[in-house]
Amino acid sequence: MAKAPVLTPQAEDFPRWYQDLINKAELADNGPVRGTMVIRPYGYGLWERMQQEMDARIKEAGASNAYFPLFIPQSYLTKEAEHVEGFAPELAVVTHGGGKELEEPVVVRPTSETIINEYFSKWVQSYRDLPLLINQWANVVRWEMRPRVFLRTTEFLWQEGHTAHATFEEARDYAARIHREVYADFMVNLLAIDVVLGRKTPRERFAGAINTLTLEGMMGDGKALQLGTSHELGTNFSKAFGTTYLSKDGRQELAWQTSWGTSTRMVGGLIMSHGDDNGLRVPPRLAPVQVVVLAIKDDEAVLAVVRGLGDRLKAAGIRVQVDDRTDVPFGRRAVDWELRGVPVRVEVGPRDLESGTAMLARRIPGGKEPVAVDALAGLLPKVLEEDQALLLRQSRERREARTTDAATVEEAAEAALAGGWARIPWAVLGTEGEASLAEQSVSVRCLIGEDGSVPEADDAPGTLAIVARAY
Repeated sequence: MAKAPVLTPQAEDFPRWYQDLINKAELADNGPVRGTMVIRPYGYGLWERMQQEMDARIKEAGASNAYFPLFIPQSYLTKEAEHVEGFAPELAVVTHGGGKELEEPVVVRPTSETIINEYFSKWVQSYRDLPLLINQWANVVRWEMRPRVFLRTTEFLWQEGHTAHATFEEARDYAARIHREVYADFMVNLLAIDVVLGRKTPRERFAGAINTLTLEGMMGDGKALQLGTSHELGTNFSKAFGTTYLSKDGRQELAWQTSWGTSTRMVGGLIMSHGDDNGLRVPPRLAPVQVVVLAIKDDEAVLAVVRGLGDRLKAAGIRVQVDDRTDVPFGRRAVDWELRGVPVRVEVGPRDLESGTAMLARRIPGGKEPVAVDALAGLLPKVLEEDQALLLRQSRERREARTTDAATVEEAAEAALAGGWARIPWAVLGTEGEASLAEQSVSVRCLIGEDGSVPEADDAPGTLAIVARAY
């Protein structure tokens, strides 16, 4: 009788595979309130690495971290009509506190444009105060009707950047800089996801923005996942909150603004982009544990070699963990590390000591081979970089192989419903075609130029629409 697989195969039921992996790899559990999640230590370790790498890039772009309250007066949201209309179905509103009805209801933070503008209007007085570049790491609440762990949850973790500038051009350029130098650099070079950079259509634009830039990744089942967005807000919030400054010419001017964010949704994207039927495959540059060194048996000589090797690899700059839990069967431990997607396992047993080797198991390409113990510290950095590059190449090849050029709305819908993406001229699709696709649960993920660039306008000549089903 064949042994049942640890995970439901992707080809059999991709959503079930996703949930199985989250459970078996001990990434997260469902919270007690519908739509919430408990992020377990290994899952949170992935998020911490994402935070660290993203935070460094945000600071390199000139922004500083700050923190704003979780509770926002409801009246703040009503100041920008399009914004409140866009978020109204998702708001969680508090009406009682301390056993009493509140004089004014407060909204649990869905995003912070309104409360941050309340303070920007105080902090910005002169052109000398600009640009003002703020980032916040926080949680937000959006009441989700169809929750899915990491992808759509009522409460999730994220970073949200908010900036104020003297001119439209400065704000536009900064939003584009975040889009490319922070988000795209991180997603391509750390997450190894070959994202498409584009511009959202007016229908898909962030509520209150004049332009939204997006990064879309193709998941293992061919659907699209929006992994981050950067918005030009124009002067919409500045007008609503009176965020003005005294220019060099002595005139009161409205500040031009941006906002931008990424979230724990990236953990879901990581799982669905790189996972296989054996579990996660974590890109080595991102991995909290790049190499795990396992003792196969409870043998003093083996344990000494394993612990010494762990120290040498750590000294070589590798994020390493020693697994000397010989009271747990070796096979079970190996499967657990495979499920968690640690890029490399180094396995050491009594026979290996005799030959001065260790068994090197590579999670990403698969396969095992004996390697001299003394060569590991020099070899592993190269192995990790090769495997990082392999994941990115596989991500790109999947997207290219499953993207079809369509000449009609019907062809675009057919490609998307078949589990792929379609490229179609925006001049052919248009807003009517976009509405027709939406009725089939297919959306325009973004607009791109013929050369893959980000169009400067919705109706720029040669603009193509990327069409897909999405999470």
